[in-house]
Amino acid sequence: MEENLVKTCLHDRHVKQGALMSPFGGFDMPIQYVGITEEHNAVRNHVGVFDVSHMGEVRVKGPDAYKYVSHIFVNDVTGAPDGQIFYGMMCYENGGTVDDLLVYKVNDEEYFLVINAANIAKDFEWIMKNSEGFNVEITNESDYYGEVAVQGPEAEAVLMKILGLPLNEIAFYNFKTFHIDGEDVIISRTGYTGEDGFEVYGSHEFTVRLWDKLMEAGVQACGLGCRDTLRFEVGLPLYGDELAADITPLEASLSMFVKLDKPEFIGKEALAQQKAEGVKRRIVGIELEGTAVPRHGYPVEVDGQVVGEITTGYKSISTGKSVAMAMINKPYDKLGTKVEVRIRKKTFPGTVVKKRFYDKNYKK
Repeated sequence: MEENLVKTCLHDRHVKQGALMSPFGGFDMPIQYVGITEEHNAVRNHVGVFDVSHMGEVRVKGPDAYKYVSHIFVNDVTGAPDGQIFYGMMCYENGGTVDDLLVYKVNDEEYFLVINAANIAKDFEWIMKNSEGFNVEITNESDYYGEVAVQGPEAEAVLMKILGLPLNEIAFYNFKTFHIDGEDVIISRTGYTGEDGFEVYGSHEFTVRLWDKLMEAGVQACGLGCRDTLRFEVGLPLYGDELAADITPLEASLSMFVKLDKPEFIGKEALAQQKAEGVKRRIVGIELEGTAVPRHGYPVEVDGQVVGEITTGYKSISTGKSVAMAMINKPYDKLGTKVEVRIRKKTFPGTVVKKRFYDKNYKK
């Protein structure tokens, strides 16, 4: 299976830089370069860059593009200005999550969807299947685009200096298309780290040139290891952990991205019913006493009875606390509830807390 791993356009750079490589979502990806803690702190305090070329990109064009995107997406893109980005999910009829994604509005007749690496084939098949009856042309552009994410409080200054572009004019959750070196390059400002930052989408050749310039500028190369610790600390979900085919956005505590007052969309009925009846379980934060580290899949108990399980857990690099996100049954999801996490044969006391363990520092 290992030999079938896809390599990103920056693979040679990672190997040359001595990155620890590992399979992720069918790709051979860098997990760390100098160490997860050092890379995590570089992004929190200065600037770091991630190879995220493994992400999928799908373009939807045509007279029905708005209608179609509204049909498959739980968030509401109605009336949005061109250049705005929306976070949300695509759901099955039963409310379970196909994937979480970003929708970039180019204009009313063109949208750019950014989906998770592990889900590209499944998502594209689902997107195509549900496009029947809509006047749209859908193209999977995942193989064309390379992508880097430049993240951290110094991201704007560093990237503006390298590219010589007015990136300070791009607002949070917006994007612009620039013509650079004879090609169109998309630059957005979202971030999956809780810090300010940009995503740059271009051809493989452009992406490699940009990576080299970032390295010359002294930007810390970062692997997926600290991408996970960074997103986790600010309560952002990872598909496969906090979201899945059997986890709805409401159960994932992401109801703010589900607009039940907009017209029909796939999964709306099931989600509306779930909201009316109330979810039976949901994702919460847990803070453990002491230094034991909770990991994905560990049971959460109350009075010896299993009431949930850990979805992601770490000793938080930014706060030093042992914390986790967990899927917990009602009524044990209330803030302040005392729980125990089973780590092998022992249990460790913890408390239900908010799932954001560290405050985000996005550009206002």
